[in-house]
Amino acid sequence: MARIGIIGSKGRMGHALESAILAAGHELAGGIDKGDDAAPLALASDVLVDFSSSAALEANLDAATAAQTPIVVGTTGLEERHHFLIDNAAQHIAVLQTGNTSLGVTLLAHLVREAAHRLGEDWDIEIVETHHRMKVDAPSGTALLLGEAAAAGREVELSQAAVRGRDGITGARPTGTIGFASLRGGTVAGDHTVHFLADNERLSLSHLAENRAIFARGAVKAAEWLLGQEAARYTMPEVLGL
Repeated sequence: MARIGIIGSKGRMGHALESAILAAGHELAGGIDKGDDAAPLALASDVLVDFSSSAALEANLDAATAAQTPIVVGTTGLEERHHFLIDNAAQHIAVLQTGNTSLGVTLLAHLVREAAHRLGEDWDIEIVETHHRMKVDAPSGTALLLGEAAAAGREVELSQAAVRGRDGITGARPTGTIGFASLRGGTVAGDHTVHFLADNERLSLSHLAENRAIFARGAVKAAEWLLGQEAARYTMPEVLGL
């Protein structure tokens, strides 16, 4: 049994995490939200799970590092500077960062990378994601995770290959690009499809999230796995042994 602390406890994911932690037989070490100091929670926890905001990430990583408490970072909307902060923290504690804690999405990313590698540039790649109307970032962290998987399969940088949305007269589709489309509406927990399109045939790999509980369960699995790991930066595929 582990003592798991929740950063972002009052949000949708925070509530789902509380249920998942107790269902897995662990102890809830406590929770904090916007404006709260993460330091006391870090000291009281065996491992932290952060689903708060990118603005709070630096303070949360500092608290985890000071307390020598491993942390799962599931916060989305991260920029390059946030990844620098994570890399720095990972020199001192175990940090697992992911755009999606679902075990199903983790396996999907593995399949996307494999397909992109084996099919090659003759197949166009388009990633379509749908989320609830309240989501504030686009493309979703999961869509970017899948884009990174596709880019890795092709041995290119996503920043060079990505096309985020199209409008107006865009011209013909450049070979080798990876397209993104974001849909928002209703209460959709998260749907993602990666389309591979070639002349006269298509292959689509999809994951449909029916409830946030799947992300909470995956986050708890990640927290369990992270306990006892050495200081380093980890990813969800390592939780599944991929």
